[in-house]
Amino acid sequence: MADNTHPRETLWKLVKEIRFAMITHRHPDGALHACPMTMANKEGMDEHVNFYFLLDKKTDLAHCVTKDNQIQISFADPGEDSYVSVSSAAHLSEDRVLKEKLWSTAAQAWFPGGVEDPDLTVLVAPVSSAEYWDVKENQLVQLFKMAKAAVTGEPPKGMGEHKTLQF
Repeated sequence: MADNTHPRETLWKLVKEIRFAMITHRHPDGALHACPMTMANKEGMDEHVNFYFLLDKKTDLAHCVTKDNQIQISFADPGEDSYVSVSSAAHLSEDRVLKEKLWSTAAQAWFPGGVEDPDLTVLVAPVSSAEYWDVKENQLVQLFKMAKAAVTGEPPKGMGEHKTLQF
């Protein structure tokens, strides 16, 4: 993934095919909880700025974000050995135009009232920082490097790219 693109473009390249994410949020008692969500971003929107999730206002996540907006979004593509963690100060939006842009037929299952559904809100997650791990080698090469490290006692080298992106 190492290239000269803007960090936001690098981030989008890593997550655009991963539709599901785990969102970690803090409960009022301080405990951390995570829940799976489907990313609603679509190509051509402002995917380089925010991540969007269609959310039911009655969920635990919605209630917690209104009290403590710091969330962590985790994306994983084990088949590509690509992993991303995003930090955000999220907020909820009632913007009808945004709801219409993000709407999909899959959302109908969760929100039978469509964009007018009274329980529908949008979790807007502007990216403040992100960290990624992107392994280029195939699994056989990775296993060889780990076996060599186990024999030599030295950590494996060249096991992919790990970067932190600040926004």
